[in-house]
Amino acid sequence: MNESVDLAARVVWGGFGLALILGYVAAKTNFCTMGAVSDVVNMEHWGRMRMWLLAIAVAIAGTSTLSYLELIDLSKSVYQRPALPWLSILLGGTLFGVGMTFAGGCANKNLLRVGGGSLRSLVVLVFLGVSAYMTMKGLFGQFRSSYIDPVIIDLSRFGMETQGLSEAVSKITGLPIKTAMLAVPGLVVLAMLIFVFMDKRFRSGFEQIIGAVILGALVTAAWYLTGHVGFAENQETLEMTYFGTNSRTLESLSFVAPTAYSLEILMLWTDKSMRVTFGIATILGVTLGSLIYSISTRTFRWEGFASVEDLGSQLSGAMLMGFGGVLAMGCTVGQGLSGISTLAIGSFIAIAGIIGGSAATMKWQAR
Repeated sequence: MNESVDLAARVVWGGFGLALILGYVAAKTNFCTMGAVSDVVNMEHWGRMRMWLLAIAVAIAGTSTLSYLELIDLSKSVYQRPALPWLSILLGGTLFGVGMTFAGGCANKNLLRVGGGSLRSLVVLVFLGVSAYMTMKGLFGQFRSSYIDPVIIDLSRFGMETQGLSEAVSKITGLPIKTAMLAVPGLVVLAMLIFVFMDKRFRSGFEQIIGAVILGALVTAAWYLTGHVGFAENQETLEMTYFGTNSRTLESLSFVAPTAYSLEILMLWTDKSMRVTFGIATILGVTLGSLIYSISTRTFRWEGFASVEDLGSQLSGAMLMGFGGVLAMGCTVGQGLSGISTLAIGSFIAIAGIIGGSAATMKWQAR
């Protein structure tokens, strides 16, 4: 029993440490997916978008290497299940994209702002968490489970055990799965690196490059922490178990569901069955990392809502992010870095929805 508790604690504290670094680096480099989309849509500037793509490339390379070496089993992750809920992911991603545009940033960006003194973002995160919890277990959950979740494509009917892009290519081309596990991520990463570094201005941005590499490496490290370090035999059941995560399987960085679980543990603190998990620890870590940066650079400023209209926009965006993030099984970090690092087909759909929803909302706002 004590060994299980110690292992879970190792995963939790490890997640906190990784998120602490993420919070500091993201704050320092102004990493923001919505900002990247906004730069492209409104100014045709690709700097922050290339940073995001570089982080994705590093995450794919690292995660694929861990999987190829069989240090982690990505088929156990929520992103790789053979049942592809395409409607839920596409609708959720689109609504999340709309919501983060109304709220002026995704879940990760609002965590960073809380660390910088934004009370407005704290309120946004509370409403995001409530909406996410209602979608997982409450009022919205009934609608989700009855009308959205059943719409799936069962990839197992085509002989696939996961929804990984490498396995799909293996089935279509006849390549051995081990070969595909090297070739597919390699080609994807190479194409992304060529696009990212073809821009001379980005090549000179040392801080953005280093920041992107660190962010991608953190996603890889999180997979290793929960999927290898935290994977061991449960002394009570004698079964192999993933310790320290809410999903009871390996996880990487994501911030929608963990925000909801953070509210849950605060409300049910005296319930002895409740535990601080990897996801909850990352929420605290990102916020503290941003706080350390804002204090060290003297940029910490208290911030509230600018007007009643601002309040309405922010809260409606928060509710959409909570609902959409659960449907899409992740946010701009959960799907946009962690999910896509597994090359899951659903993650590509989610990212397309997030970018499409955000870009369309920006165009509508501009009009």
